[in-house]
Amino acid sequence: MQYNKNNIPKALLLIGMLTVLGGCATTKGSDPKDPWQGWNRGAQTFNDNLDDYVMKPVAKGYDWLLPGFAHHAVTNFFSNLDDIAVAANDALQGKFSQSGEDSARLLVNTTLGLGGLIDVGSRLDLPKHLEDFDQTLGVWGVDTGPYLVLPFLGPSSARGVTGILADAALNPISYTGIYFGNDSTMAWIVSGGLGGLKAIDTRANNLAAGNVVSEAALDRYEFFKNAYLARRNYLVHDGNVPDEDVLKFNEDKGKNLGPISPY
Repeated sequence: MQYNKNNIPKALLLIGMLTVLGGCATTKGSDPKDPWQGWNRGAQTFNDNLDDYVMKPVAKGYDWLLPGFAHHAVTNFFSNLDDIAVAANDALQGKFSQSGEDSARLLVNTTLGLGGLIDVGSRLDLPKHLEDFDQTLGVWGVDTGPYLVLPFLGPSSARGVTGILADAALNPISYTGIYFGNDSTMAWIVSGGLGGLKAIDTRANNLAAGNVVSEAALDRYEFFKNAYLARRNYLVHDGNVPDEDVLKFNEDKGKNLGPISPY
């Protein structure tokens, strides 16, 4: 669909990119996977400041204010919406059996789980999987490309940007303009509100992880870069990580790890 030119998420992303560009030039680093290190470090500084002064305090307030069951319900709701893209990417990767399971999980959680607020699927032996279009491109042999930090969104890659756009096209939130009218104020209020709520809920779920990173990482930038690239490689290979990769995740838990970035 065509978004309203006043759409808040787009405006915020543009502001963030202009802010970073004003403070740092794109430079070529020694790492072939990180030729845009100048931009990336500036973008991460922007994201870190945004997290320290906005996202983290809001997430702490959200975590304190919302009862546990309500917090889980919100997380389950957005996870259920994500399962639409998961099931589609299963099929695109040739995982037809898993696609059937994830489709069944989506159906069960949407109906018996009251729109996804309750994770009934996991209780019926339909576990949550993590599949996205970035992984699909990786399975198809598309190279990760240069590491890229996006304002507001955090660690990504040249391939990852395409994945983000494709998965967004499968998210019902992207089509609020159809429900309310493309030029409707209500359309961008609803889409922006739901997007903001998902970001806050995700950040609240990763408060403890963010503290661990701050205490353990000598260089936050290198930590996030290496962790992101290793995790994406792990997911693309379904845990069968090539021996040459230095960073690996636990084979029993790595596939279901949440986002490694607090943003």
